[in-house]
Amino acid sequence: MFVVTEADARTTRTAAAAMFGLAAPSQGSTELCTWRVEMASGNETPVHVIDREQVWMPLSGVFEVTIGDETETVKAGQAVIVPGGATRQLKALEDTQTLVAMAVGGQAIGPDGNKVTLPWTV
Repeated sequence: MFVVTEADARTTRTAAAAMFGLAAPSQGSTELCTWRVEMASGNETPVHVIDREQVWMPLSGVFEVTIGDETETVKAGQAVIVPGGATRQLKALEDTQTLVAMAVGGQAIGPDGNKVTLPWTV
């Protein structure tokens, strides 16, 4: 059994959000990665692709997720399943805290086609 506590060393802050790494291979997980995301109201991620399915579960607040040309509003008590390989963008409509789960090994794919490992998932 492993009990993981958030730490600065596994926290990544961007202009859009802060990602607090929890379960990951470096923390003893072999199949799943989990992290907590904090987004301030009005912030949005860049349009991007993740090559693995993700499940986003808001703990507080409300956000929009756009996959392709479909947009849904998601709030605490709900979950949104984002298919792997889907072009997506998320926007916080209120200050939001969300838990995210994904299979180990997922990568982001930028507009130039380059794959980037998400640092909070290693």
